[in-house]
Amino acid sequence: MSALVISSDTAGAYEDAVTGRSLPEMNTVDLGPFPSISGFDSAIELDRTDPLAGFRARYTFSDPDLIYLDGNSLGRLSSVAASIVDRIVRHEWGDRLIRSWNDGWWDLQIDIGNRLAPLIGADPGEVIISDSTSVNLYKLATAALRARPGRPRVVTDDTNFPTDIYVLRGVAEAHGANLDIVSTEGEPDPVAALETALDGGTALVSLSHTAFKSGFTYDLARVTELVHEIGALVIWDLSHSVGVVPIDLGGAGADLAVGCTYKYLNGGPGSPAFLYVRGSLQSSLENPITGWWGHAEPFEFDLDFRPTDGIRKFHSGTMPVISLATIDAGLIDVAEAGIDRLRAKSVSLTEFFVNEWEEHLERLGFELRTPRDPGLRGSHISLSHPDAWTIDRALIEEAKVIPDFRAPDNLRFGLAPLYNSHLDVHTAIQRIKMIVERGVSIGVDVSKVTVT
Repeated sequence: MSALVISSDTAGAYEDAVTGRSLPEMNTVDLGPFPSISGFDSAIELDRTDPLAGFRARYTFSDPDLIYLDGNSLGRLSSVAASIVDRIVRHEWGDRLIRSWNDGWWDLQIDIGNRLAPLIGADPGEVIISDSTSVNLYKLATAALRARPGRPRVVTDDTNFPTDIYVLRGVAEAHGANLDIVSTEGEPDPVAALETALDGGTALVSLSHTAFKSGFTYDLARVTELVHEIGALVIWDLSHSVGVVPIDLGGAGADLAVGCTYKYLNGGPGSPAFLYVRGSLQSSLENPITGWWGHAEPFEFDLDFRPTDGIRKFHSGTMPVISLATIDAGLIDVAEAGIDRLRAKSVSLTEFFVNEWEEHLERLGFELRTPRDPGLRGSHISLSHPDAWTIDRALIEEAKVIPDFRAPDNLRFGLAPLYNSHLDVHTAIQRIKMIVERGVSIGVDVSKVTVT
């Protein structure tokens, strides 16, 4: 790796972090690695003994200097995913054409749902790939409210993903119910804060298992038990936990769940989401978006809708086959790696990141917004800083580190155990440090981009 020269007219001499020599009067980011900086030897040893290290070679690294720490937003492309796309486009679509619907396309969302099910503690027939997370949340929230008539309250918290709140508010208003948003952010015991808001008028509680900003992760079984004690239903959004946190919906007796497949499952940009409905609830809940793919006899083309049985009834319309099929690539790797080993590496990566933050970044104004207890966090670390947006742009444009930014002042670093290494963390921390210490962000274009 080499040093990037930053096109800034800010002058000044800086001390090189590795050699101690004075740098020229220009801003530079040494891309590393940094063998003389504390933590380097630990990173090398942790990577040497990493049982999942071999999975990294299965993913596309077109720029060897780029450190990608945004797998909590979009996972990397795997070689298997690329081959799946090629097969579907060239053979299944190109050669087989419409015959491919009978060759396997028609049941693909069920088949892949069954392969995803073990990752979330579900049984076959309880998970289907369908639509987007938002649409699935709408379907399940509406079904839940209709199943609990006379209960006018929907409860969520202020760490939930905003689109979930938008959907829940719309569903509540459409059914004459109220959405109550409990303040749990910063609470020492979010579950206790949530419990005080629950009562006999609550129909539904909907929460993110792992919070999108802080990475705080709920005790799924404890919350589910509290919700059931008042006779309500619970929906879990698993988008930021599936693939990196052990999940046992069946063991917890959870009712409903949704989640996306393009983060730690590496399904690809916009790959369809999944929904879970506990088997014992499927016959009593109704899908509010009735469509022909959920019809008992879709090719009879009846004008009257008759829902099919089982999980398929919660599906509505035609699936995007190419992006549906690529989900399989990520599931293959996750299944082979095993969720216990993935979780162990996730904890190791986040612990190493926190230790490096404490040694190198805390004094520079970075505040840890993620729980210190690894049992209370997912696989991303959130740091706040007054200049977070400027630092984010400098990291991406000048230092070849890709995190993401969440307003107002959060930098998120997603640590994907299938392809991130401890050396990635060590090197990224040193690049962040240089960005701040050397004023590299001066002169960086900080105009807002659409996706942050």
